[in-house]
Amino acid sequence: MDAKSYIIPNLPWIIGGGMLLGASAILGWIFTTWLRVRNGYPLESSRGKPIYPQRNEETVARVKLLTQENGQLRAELGAIKDRLANVERIVTDGGVLLGQEIETLRDRAN
Repeated sequence: MDAKSYIIPNLPWIIGGGMLLGASAILGWIFTTWLRVRNGYPLESSRGKPIYPQRNEETVARVKLLTQENGQLRAELGAIKDRLANVERIVTDGGVLLGQEIETLRDRAN
């Protein structure tokens, strides 16, 4: 069996496989670019250097809002940690200490 009799009948499959491989590579590149843009990673030039998006007023305002929200969430998390520490102290302390603290608070209020 020579090469011509094997390659010629299978030529459509060979060409189709090559085209499918090329199309899957292009679709993979598009998908990874979409993921980078969606998650805020910089795009890359053909030489591998990062290309950062232009900064306009909208993005600056968005970053400012996100920074403020981050600060608020950190403050809330700190308050929750303090409350959790109090709850842990109440649960782990004996009932006698808790009763004494409640009574001292009542005495201070009066």
